[in-house]
Amino acid sequence: MPIYLDYSATTPMDPEVFEAMKPYFMEKFANPSSIHSLGREVRDDIEEAREIVAKSIGAEAHEIIFTASGTASDNMAIRGTAEMLKHKGKHIITSCVEHKAVLESCRVLEEQGFEVTYLPVDSDGITPLEAVKNAIKKDTILISVMLVNNEIGTIQPIREIVELAKEKGIVVHTDAVQAMGKMKIDVAELGVDLLTISGHKLCGPKGIGALFIEDNLKADFKPLVVGGAQEFGLRAGTESVPNIIGMAKSCEIIMRDLEQERVHIRKLRDLFESRLINELGDVNINGHKDQRVCSVSNLAFRYIEAEALMIYAEEVCCSTGSACSSESVDASHVLYAIGVDPVDLHGAIRFSFGRFNTEEEVNKAVDIIKDSVLKLRAMSPLVNK
Repeated sequence: MPIYLDYSATTPMDPEVFEAMKPYFMEKFANPSSIHSLGREVRDDIEEAREIVAKSIGAEAHEIIFTASGTASDNMAIRGTAEMLKHKGKHIITSCVEHKAVLESCRVLEEQGFEVTYLPVDSDGITPLEAVKNAIKKDTILISVMLVNNEIGTIQPIREIVELAKEKGIVVHTDAVQAMGKMKIDVAELGVDLLTISGHKLCGPKGIGALFIEDNLKADFKPLVVGGAQEFGLRAGTESVPNIIGMAKSCEIIMRDLEQERVHIRKLRDLFESRLINELGDVNINGHKDQRVCSVSNLAFRYIEAEALMIYAEEVCCSTGSACSSESVDASHVLYAIGVDPVDLHGAIRFSFGRFNTEEEVNKAVDIIKDSVLKLRAMSPLVNK
């Protein structure tokens, strides 16, 4: 039986979520835009779900827009803001370690005449505040920096970035896809104008995301998908009702179980790391050792190739980087950015832990990985024999 340690890529669905979704496939199937009784009932359920999702991040229900994914939310946030504010300026700031959904959205805007500054990060993957301050120009309209990095788990100083931005009247977006469910999120405390979350990272369904848009931005916000008046006129198309219900249930569980779950996941991650580091040697943690979420462990195994280790230890499901970049043969742009030693760069693997992992699984995974690493090092010409 495979051991799943790839929760940052996607998560298994919680049984409670599945049960909450089931009626919306066969019984409550009506179009929520229909005015008959079945349609109105489904519409009421969507609005109740919106309330739950909003509460989970400290927002108001009318500030939540349901989308098809975290990627769709990132695109909507960045490209929608650019379209809305292009009369004020065309300069955008982001970091070089963002998710591809953010980086590619920015590159599309560059093709349309916008200027984008890609901020460097330090060796821990943290964006220096001084770099943010120095990058701001008179025509800067948007700063987009992720709350938690998807490859190394580093937590970015979003509140401090917001303070710098607000002095200049700049809109701030943060991708919180990897933060949600691992740390408390409150949009008022963070001060952000836009925030992205995704259902399938929360033990919920795939094909659903949400974008928080601060109320003052909504009136002039430009939709990417046009047609009907769904989602306050900001995202046309019949809502994916089962997925919305499932995402709301996921958020409800997070509000109920967050602290207990964080303790459980951190205990497993720390056990995993301490055993591999102490029993193998030449294993380094990529990113900040403390300023990161409880779930992510990006490890560099010296003298071996990550792909070879994944083949040898195939019972352990893990990743060499972002799942969204798995078809790329290039090494991680995040690890490049933090200056990982070239010897370590191709031996780096992301392990990520979650709700349903057990201590028994983790210990078994360590044994499998340790055995595989020792075999590969015995064959490696880089190891001093």
